[in-house]
Amino acid sequence: MTADSRPRLRAVCLAGPSDSGKTTLVEELVPRLAEDDRVATVKSIHHDIEIDTPGADTHRHRTTGAETVVGITPELTFDITTRGKRDPPDELGSDPFGLGSGTDREPSEIREMRALASTLERLERRGYDIVLVEGFSASPLPTILVGDRSPADVGGPVIGRHDDGLETLAEAIRSVDPLEFERPAD
Repeated sequence: MTADSRPRLRAVCLAGPSDSGKTTLVEELVPRLAEDDRVATVKSIHHDIEIDTPGADTHRHRTTGAETVVGITPELTFDITTRGKRDPPDELGSDPFGLGSGTDREPSEIREMRALASTLERLERRGYDIVLVEGFSASPLPTILVGDRSPADVGGPVIGRHDDGLETLAEAIRSVDPLEFERPAD
């Protein structure tokens, strides 16, 4: 399948209070979706954590000023980028959430949405078909409600609830409209 003919990225948010079962639902959905699609996940984390071992070469690369460090092991490849929710990239290749103008969102929420949009755009360029986003409940992405989350508490249209059944949810995810990212001219 060529880059032009492959389906574009579909992203769905899973929103609910802490300990409501969002991660468990992600664990159940990923294998079903991965049968036919390349699946990635994004997790909103509300506090800073150190994901690299202090003193390791990759940590040393990052702390000396590299904006992105990529580590490649025999089994995994990972990248650490210093541009998180507080300092997302200024320029997106496109604006799939309509953040460019006329928004009444708080500056911190705009930064968070830019960080998510930038990550989704990067995953789309890498050829993923579906991204499950845990958290980021204010995003305009189609949303599956988990626990007692109300539709009024999320930014996107509700496409399902955690108790709808895995096959129903998988079909709802596969049927959402793909995100629109601008493609560079050839």
